[in-house]
Amino acid sequence: MALTTAPDPTRRGTGSVRPPATRRGTGRIRHGEGLAGYVFLSPWLIGLMGITAIPMLLSLYLSFTNYDILTPWSEVEWVGLANYERMFTADPSWWHSVRVTLRFALIAVPLKLAAALGVALLLNRAWRGVGLFRGLFYLPSLLGGSVALAIVWVNMFNRDGAFNSFLALFGIEGKPWVNDPDWALETLMVLAIWQFGAPMVIFLAGLKQVPTELYEAAAVDGAGKFRQFVSVTLPMLSPVIFFNLVLETINGFQGFTAAFVLSNGTGGPIDSTLMYTLNLYIAGFTDLEMGYASAMAWVFLIAIALITAVFFSTGRFWVHYSDGEDR
Repeated sequence: MALTTAPDPTRRGTGSVRPPATRRGTGRIRHGEGLAGYVFLSPWLIGLMGITAIPMLLSLYLSFTNYDILTPWSEVEWVGLANYERMFTADPSWWHSVRVTLRFALIAVPLKLAAALGVALLLNRAWRGVGLFRGLFYLPSLLGGSVALAIVWVNMFNRDGAFNSFLALFGIEGKPWVNDPDWALETLMVLAIWQFGAPMVIFLAGLKQVPTELYEAAAVDGAGKFRQFVSVTLPMLSPVIFFNLVLETINGFQGFTAAFVLSNGTGGPIDSTLMYTLNLYIAGFTDLEMGYASAMAWVFLIAIALITAVFFSTGRFWVHYSDGEDR
């Protein structure tokens, strides 16, 4: 009988323990993949730096100067907080634009979301041709803040416009809505509310995710349609409502095109449509006070950030997620 011996682990050969393979090749592959990733990201990175980051930092610097576009860079004077002090203490038009913008956002945004949710509830059914109606209701949102749409809207609400012609059918005398300081801003609100298609589509998507078992259980307990809406639909839609609320509030504060077209870039009549962004435009490109306009822009950015932070900090009290955890 042949005798066999166990291999010696200290010797290299058959049965010996070999050192792990080198990772140098793997490191080169990963380095090449990372380099390729940066190459593909380079257009976005260039755009981020050239269109967003650098202009933002430049505007922050200009907000502390008296730059007026026509002055050479060598003659730009550093004025510190003078632009911000002027804004809060010596510029009544700035405070007026803040009030106009707040009024617009506080009225138009809730009504727009209410209209979007109401239409979404009507269209969340298996009706014949419901897809066509969804597309028709969404169509105005595709136009967005276009100049053409604003021009059509102004013509509809002037003295000889289609709206007054409609009122005349019922014997009601119209008025020049867009030229009346008491109603000019309201016509812009109606335009904003009419474009409820985007939040409507998001509400429809949220309604599709509500389990039908919840409605069946509520019906068994004797809950009517209104009670089901309050106790089932709204809590289940709260994340979608929160999402739409944040987006539409930001959009409401950023309204510009319709106010610019209606007032020919002046904020009229009698500053009734002087939105904040329009006032900023007038300061920068009409009065050529780009330093002051930059300060207005940064105050606007900080205000929007604070409003968004308030939404997120209070959302945990009323936003409920399907996993049972509030964020």
